[in-house]
Amino acid sequence: MRDEGELLLFWLVPVLGLTWLAAFLVFPGFVHPMSPALSAEQVAAFYRDPDNLPRIRSSMIVFNWFGIALVPFLALIVVQIGRMAHRTAILKYCYLGCLTGGPVLFFIADLFWLLAAFRPERPAGETQLFNDLAWVTFTSQVGFLIAQCLFLALAIFLDRQAQPVFPRWVAHFNLVVAAALAPASFVGLALSGPLAWDGGLSFWLRNGAITAWIVVMTVVMGRKLYARRPTPEAAR
Repeated sequence: MRDEGELLLFWLVPVLGLTWLAAFLVFPGFVHPMSPALSAEQVAAFYRDPDNLPRIRSSMIVFNWFGIALVPFLALIVVQIGRMAHRTAILKYCYLGCLTGGPVLFFIADLFWLLAAFRPERPAGETQLFNDLAWVTFTSQVGFLIAQCLFLALAIFLDRQAQPVFPRWVAHFNLVVAAALAPASFVGLALSGPLAWDGGLSFWLRNGAITAWIVVMTVVMGRKLYARRPTPEAAR
């Protein structure tokens, strides 16, 4: 891929990141997150509320439009792994396989929220089921994200070039993020407390780690891409 194309994909991230943030803020059940301890009638009342209903539907549609935009950025990381000094391309393909899983699970969670709001007149138990499916899918399915961080860290550690693609601190940062994501895997075990989907570990730490990862990797990637660009003197 030409550097110009990589830069174009790179600059999609901050632009669309603002779109994701706006959609999160529009969704009335996200800030603050709904409690998994709510009864079926309370959950149904949330989706039947005429103030909530259009906001839920519109935010989920926005997510489905723009959520896929993170894939090109992850593909840029795949390209950088391919530039590392490895004897095998397996780490690049492992990362590529992982990046296809996370967005799909995210879309499925969006779909369940949208279905919960699609027919708010349905029985309360059915609405609660869709709501549970959405939150558990969104929160607990972090395996692909953890694997991405681990494969990237391993690729950086094994890059033995005099000038490595990414500095080694990026590998350590990815290991920290992987550790921060791990508690969310256990969200199905609790209706309250730090492991519940609205808890400190499963919600705030998880989403904070993902946000930090996007911000840090965007800065690191931007520096790398611009460092690769030829200077005006070299281009002559």
